[in-house]
Amino acid sequence: MIAFQDNEFQFALERALGASYRQAADVGEVLAVAERIVDGDADSWLGEWTAIAGATWSAGVGARRSARRVSALAHFRRAATYYAIALSQIAYSSEPERRSDLWRRQRSCWEQILELTPVPGERVAIAYEGTTLPGFFFPAVGAAGRRPLVVVNNGSYQATSDMWACAGAAAAERGYHWLTFDGPGQQASLFERGMLFRPDWENVLAPVLDAMLARRDVDPDRVAVVGVGQGGYWVTRALAFEHRFAAAVVDPGIVDVLTAWTDRLPADILLHLDAGHQSAFDREMHLAALFAPAAAQALHVHGEPYGHNGGSAFRLFTRVAGYRLGGEVDQVDTPILIAEAEGEPLWPGQSRLLYERLPGARDIVTFTAQEGASGHGAPLAHALRETRMFDWLDDHLR
Repeated sequence: MIAFQDNEFQFALERALGASYRQAADVGEVLAVAERIVDGDADSWLGEWTAIAGATWSAGVGARRSARRVSALAHFRRAATYYAIALSQIAYSSEPERRSDLWRRQRSCWEQILELTPVPGERVAIAYEGTTLPGFFFPAVGAAGRRPLVVVNNGSYQATSDMWACAGAAAAERGYHWLTFDGPGQQASLFERGMLFRPDWENVLAPVLDAMLARRDVDPDRVAVVGVGQGGYWVTRALAFEHRFAAAVVDPGIVDVLTAWTDRLPADILLHLDAGHQSAFDREMHLAALFAPAAAQALHVHGEPYGHNGGSAFRLFTRVAGYRLGGEVDQVDTPILIAEAEGEPLWPGQSRLLYERLPGARDIVTFTAQEGASGHGAPLAHALRETRMFDWLDDHLR
């Protein structure tokens, strides 16, 4: 299989290949695009992925105009993934100003998908602190009466459309309603409204649940939540205060978000952070950026949802340090399944640590390298991952 030396390229490639399991990408298209990309060249990445995304988008538009719903849906699912993969590296390219336009195109693919699914999805405005969060509710096929619901909680940077391949398709296949939403710092809430991440996710997830329990077609006793990526931290944190969910899955388990930021820092720089020496830390980070401009750009990209605008790196790292589970984890009483993968790159060992710290009913499932886990978690092991997770959820929702 094609492999990139650039870790972010490889992770994004594996995400695209994994999405093919749910027809949100095509293996042949993905591999053909990857063959043309110059490893580590963000402009090459952006150009090739936007080209295939644009062609697939155009095919979707043509199919919809010809009233070919099934074909249009297939094209827009793939185009949504390809635009999202393109956007994953746009900040490192020579054309970062294209992000807004490309994101809107990616979002329009999602809007098309919403309308073209066999049972069309519903746009939901979730009441939240004087405003609303964009939500997307997908009724179960042939639904009659109240049905179980699976809430899919996104992580840091993935597109909303990615939640279909992450868990939405599996929920729908099993006869469940499913919902995803853009929380603070995520997708439309960030790009269109400027809303930022917050660590106390119970103040986000509780309003989402309130909105769903007000529906007549949702069984209030059979609602589960799946936390994807950094959603593994948010969901666990929320469950310490929100006890109405019947079950939860976190993939992966996360106890301390900051370790993904600090594990690659030199020890002498970390000493300044641990000691609270802001000036020294900022000075060292500035000097490091002079020799590694890409690392500085990465800090800007990943810091944006936290409110970082190029100012003090110390303030950013201190802010991220607030995303850590403390004693509140002892209050979690919702049955929870924790996924871990060999080679987890961002939070290694934290799934196991979370399992050991939780006081109540919990299980852990491990994906090995032999089963498709890689140095980027388990993005290629979609079939096995879904089967294990949803077999477990079935036991709690039926």
